[in-house]
Amino acid sequence: MKYDITIIGGGIVGLATALKLKERKQDLKIALLEKEKALSQHQTGNNSGVIHAGVYYKPGSLKAVNCRKGYRMLVDFCDKESIKYELCGKLIVATKKEELASLDNLFERAKKNGLEKVKKIPGDQIKEYEPYATGIGALVVPYTGIIDFLEVSNKYAQIFTERYGGEVYLNHKVTDIKNYSDYSEVITANQNFQTKLVVNTAGLYSDKIARINNKKINVRIIPFRGEYSELSKEKSYLVKNLIYPVPDPNFPFLGVHYTRMINGGIEAGPNAVWAFKKEGYKKTDFSWNEFWEALAWRGFRKVMFQYWKMGMGEYYRSFNKSALVRSLQRLVPDIRKKDIVRGGSGVRAQACDKNGGLIDDFLIIEDKYQFNVLNAPSPAATASLSIGERLSEDIMKRFS
Repeated sequence: MKYDITIIGGGIVGLATALKLKERKQDLKIALLEKEKALSQHQTGNNSGVIHAGVYYKPGSLKAVNCRKGYRMLVDFCDKESIKYELCGKLIVATKKEELASLDNLFERAKKNGLEKVKKIPGDQIKEYEPYATGIGALVVPYTGIIDFLEVSNKYAQIFTERYGGEVYLNHKVTDIKNYSDYSEVITANQNFQTKLVVNTAGLYSDKIARINNKKINVRIIPFRGEYSELSKEKSYLVKNLIYPVPDPNFPFLGVHYTRMINGGIEAGPNAVWAFKKEGYKKTDFSWNEFWEALAWRGFRKVMFQYWKMGMGEYYRSFNKSALVRSLQRLVPDIRKKDIVRGGSGVRAQACDKNGGLIDDFLIIEDKYQFNVLNAPSPAATASLSIGERLSEDIMKRFS
């Protein structure tokens, strides 16, 4: 089968890219391949459902630019397509004096990123927003919202196929890609796809797809599992909306926090532990090949050496409910161990370079045959339409 573009990976970024390409040129013949029996079963379908405003990201970075633009595009899309969301706002709370400087830095970043309504409040005003939270200072971020990103991605797919005639192939795991002079052949167990261009949005396996024909790719995807807990229904009143700690500026995770979900309930978490399998959602999930592949990467060994204390703390909270509760009590002291029940989990695809850097920004690498999205962590779901638009602009230069 012959196509102009073949997209590998049916998560929210791949679907948004497919949609934006069709919006630009409807007669493009596009195939989207997904190895699972349904779309968006991994990062998209297991995230916390937060519409991020863009507070955390370095001004001018791809994350900052695409988050702000994607935020507006997402809200407009949901209004047009009648998708439920709520811009409920959140608090970022400092609980220790040494966090106040980082809180000030976040406030300045928010202003530079155009978030003029973000405001800084002293500790004695926190209860006006979250009656059971406590701290010595906080940022109020009214832009932040909640949504079901699985519903969003399914709507992208529906428009791509039903309105624009795009083609989605489920249960099509890519096993090889062969490049020829003016086209590529994407090989799956079911059939082969001849295509002028390959777009790799394979998430946790994006590095593996990229390395099929480009051995010089110098990043590897390291899977980090985030395990969520939930507040019991009887204690859900303790959290009105979203409560976050001040994040560690040296680590690309936001810390244990509280999130009200669009379909009800309060999530608490997640932690961030190295998963011994790329799709390892359970503590017992293990793949020898993927375990040793991560350990063999020099960059990840450097990360382990640098952050071993923090990593051990994350594992301790994973296996010790009391330790998790103590972390949660920093923000909401009335939480008790009996108020917490184990919830689900997600696995984040974190790109790591050979020098031990955890890539903080979006990373897209292209060559003659292929566009590779090699790092698209949070806020990629919020920014999906903006990322898709940017990718579609660059891709269409090949077809002009």
